[in-house]
Amino acid sequence: MTRSIIITSGKGGVGKTTTAVNLATAMNSMNEDVTLIDLNLTTPNVGLHLGAPVVPITLNHVLNGKAELVDAIYEHESGTKIIPSSLSVRELKKLNHKNLNSISKDVKKISDMVIFDGAAGLGQEATSAMALAEDVIIVTNPEMPSVTDALKTAKIAEEMNKNILGVIITRVKGKRSEMSLQSINEMLELTILGVVPEDDNIQEALSMRNAITITHPRSKASKAYNQIAAKILGKEYKENDSLFERVMVNLGLR
Repeated sequence: MTRSIIITSGKGGVGKTTTAVNLATAMNSMNEDVTLIDLNLTTPNVGLHLGAPVVPITLNHVLNGKAELVDAIYEHESGTKIIPSSLSVRELKKLNHKNLNSISKDVKKISDMVIFDGAAGLGQEATSAMALAEDVIIVTNPEMPSVTDALKTAKIAEEMNKNILGVIITRVKGKRSEMSLQSINEMLELTILGVVPEDDNIQEALSMRNAITITHPRSKASKAYNQIAAKILGKEYKENDSLFERVMVNLGLR
């Protein structure tokens, strides 16, 4: 039975797409059949993250009735399947978010695990995308405005009768000005699935058009995403670092 999870956030810039990309590739490395679908139709970035910014057939063609969903699937070098959306402004003008409902049945046929990268915010695009998923994961930063928006997102998901798996806290720098995990937990009353530290390797991975779980597998962010993916799947994640690798990580060379 296909499982569908949407990665969403109350605001942009919190690391939502980075999280969707790396959870998908991490799950794929754990022998899961995964497809990542970019439902952030107005500002799609999955293709940019995974080296497929321009492809012949996108999700937009499917929504406009010009192609089947399977025609828009591309396989990343990791084995993870992706369905990108179009970067074309011309295609953007043709969008009708209500057409997303038309792919709901087809989505269940393409993989055992479907990860949706939803739109940020609380508008129609975000809620239309959320309607397709069974489970919801909310991404936030440890800052009051971001957590407040995460709380609003959670309320909307609850009103839609969605199962909220929990929250992922990203870009954590360990500064005293950041909200503590306890404060975030008390405010959201949601399970904290994991914490992803601020990591310069994420930007380097993006410049390489790849996931950090692939380009920098020993980095702190990569390990965090692998741990979260394993937790979601109910699997055990073991680190097999040698002493040399641990030293390299501590020196910032991995």
